[in-house]
Amino acid sequence: MKRLFAAMLVGTAVMATPAAAQDDLGNVQVKLLGTAVLPDGKITAVNVDTVGLPVGTQTEANDNVVPTLAIEYFLSDSFSVETICCMTEHDVDAVAGLPGAELVADAKLIPATITGKAHFDLGGAKPYVGAGVTYFLWVDVDPGAATVPLGVTDTDLSDEFGFVLQAGMDVPLNDKGFGLTLDAKKYFVGTTARWYAGNTLAIETEHDLDPWVLSAGVSYRF
Repeated sequence: MKRLFAAMLVGTAVMATPAAAQDDLGNVQVKLLGTAVLPDGKITAVNVDTVGLPVGTQTEANDNVVPTLAIEYFLSDSFSVETICCMTEHDVDAVAGLPGAELVADAKLIPATITGKAHFDLGGAKPYVGAGVTYFLWVDVDPGAATVPLGVTDTDLSDEFGFVLQAGMDVPLNDKGFGLTLDAKKYFVGTTARWYAGNTLAIETEHDLDPWVLSAGVSYRF
């Protein structure tokens, strides 16, 4: 999917025309996007294990596609600040040690993100690069089906700060502010997962999430 997204960026640049310039438009751009969230979720450390996990147990979070709203403010033609609004939901399954076992179910995440972006004008297409910070806020997490028979009654994923790198391209469609946009973000953020049996901490593991977040959609600048 990442290779396909790169090809889309190149193809969009080829199709862009100078006639669609937007230099005289306003400072605010709103984007409505379809976003693929592609997390990792692998275990990097086991801090507590009272149930005896099999040696080499490893996990992976599933991918998801969600709608995303992005709001961008241009401080100048070449620099902007952007934030996104979305919620994504993931399960975490074992892929080694307990292959196929669902360990976390329906974990809902708000990836609060703000980035600064440098823009470049190629005549029609306007590529950009950016970087910023994120705060992964977990608003609802359920024990996975495989953990309930073990006596697990509650599961928790810690909220964490992280960093994000960004690259993409805006392609104006006309001089009225409408356009197309392609965007790729790479997040660097983890979480601590905890499984409880009643009030007793049964398992605690550290995870790298580090998702790719790939988006495409429409934009309007005013």
